[in-house]
Amino acid sequence: MNKKNNDPYNLMPREKAVKYGVSSLTDVELLAAIIHTGVSGIGVLDLSESILKKAGSNGIGDLANLSFEDLSKIKGIGMAKAIQIRCIIELSKRFAKSRAFKKINFKKADLVASYYMEDLRHLKQEHLKLVLLDSKCNFIKDLTLTIGTFNSSLISVRDVFINALKSDAVMIILVHNHPSGDPTPSSADIKVTREVYEAGKLIGINLVDHIIIGDKLYVSLREKGLF
Repeated sequence: MNKKNNDPYNLMPREKAVKYGVSSLTDVELLAAIIHTGVSGIGVLDLSESILKKAGSNGIGDLANLSFEDLSKIKGIGMAKAIQIRCIIELSKRFAKSRAFKKINFKKADLVASYYMEDLRHLKQEHLKLVLLDSKCNFIKDLTLTIGTFNSSLISVRDVFINALKSDAVMIILVHNHPSGDPTPSSADIKVTREVYEAGKLIGINLVDHIIIGDKLYVSLREKGLF
């Protein structure tokens, strides 16, 4: 028997995955199994390690931070490998979102935050999403209202309710991210929330919550009693 071929430390990632299961792979090996090959002078494991170092101190946990531009700066990463990596990141985000959606109760801030967390927590700019709900708090659709600094000069309360009325929404939720990773609401966050809440009361569309997404953290302005 060839002992070397039965030693997991001497197997390439794909061989190891077949023999011992995908869960046996380290983060570096898992990424190596996805991109499959290295380039001249750089083995696939070394290349994978370089990618994870570029991602940040959390390694695979920060992989979603890498844009096409970031990836292209890594020696050995061409467009094909950059597309592979970005696609696997997007696939994992959609998988997490799909699982969360099946369990989501839009009256519960933690479930709403979980649903939008992977979409928003890695973004470099603030994105404000408007979530539209029916009279039973069931999801109708969501849309991005603004991208950029979150303040009352950029948020049109009128646009919020025009979109709500077009979709026959009776309840709405605001969700936006803080690129800093700290979801603590600013004075602008609170001001806009109160403006939307008061306007909603006048026309019969209830603001259920305003949730701020940080890095694996969130704040519900309703739970904080801020409106």
